[in-house]
Amino acid sequence: MRRHGLQFPVVLKPDAGQRGSGVAIVRSPEQLCEYLTHSSFPAILQEYVPGEEYGVFYYRYPGSERGRVFSVTEKRMPVLLGDGKRTLEELILADDRAVCMSDFYLRKNSERIQEVPAAGESVQLVEIGTHCRGAIFLDGGETITPDLEEVIDRIAKTFDGFFFGRFDIRVPSRQDFRAGRNMKIVELNGVTSEATHIYDPKLSLFDAYRVLFQQWRIAFEIGDINRARGIRPASVAELVDAAREYGRLAQSHPG
Repeated sequence: MRRHGLQFPVVLKPDAGQRGSGVAIVRSPEQLCEYLTHSSFPAILQEYVPGEEYGVFYYRYPGSERGRVFSVTEKRMPVLLGDGKRTLEELILADDRAVCMSDFYLRKNSERIQEVPAAGESVQLVEIGTHCRGAIFLDGGETITPDLEEVIDRIAKTFDGFFFGRFDIRVPSRQDFRAGRNMKIVELNGVTSEATHIYDPKLSLFDAYRVLFQQWRIAFEIGDINRARGIRPASVAELVDAAREYGRLAQSHPG
């Protein structure tokens, strides 16, 4: 942390993980030591980046000059407003959406669920932009601009062999995001990632499957082009070994 000029809070996460498992925002040396003491897997420590979060799904066909932004997901952290009367627990249970994940929200906020937020006070329930850990995912297709696509395409090309996947990005404001400026990448997910805007409550199950079928068609087309270029795909044995190792690491993640 000293070498890279990092201050608390910082983020710790498994080197190989999924859906926010094992991701923690650490605010003190004591919390840092506790996390590392109980971790039986390779972990990454990175800068904590405040601001709004977006998921940008990108693809580029090998040999093509330009890539495309396939989808954008706007990630919103659930917020409740206090009324000066009810506890945080009561507010969670009374909210039409929060009550659906009340077990998770109550557990994550166990130290303050009996507090009574002041009237008009905003209480954010989670800090990590993962759907299964309480964040709200919305279709952010209207944020896709030529400026954003140009910046994402330029960044993606700096990763040799990267043609398909999702950037998780934090940025100070929606205006900055649309302009492709002041962005920091907090995660890059490869071929096993998905266009997470499908979790927008407005989309039907049919819409979600349509997007996934389109996404995987593109993935297989990219793979076919790469094979034609002489790139050797992983063997079945290599895939099985990788899956076993990934499963072993996933089972060891805290939280």
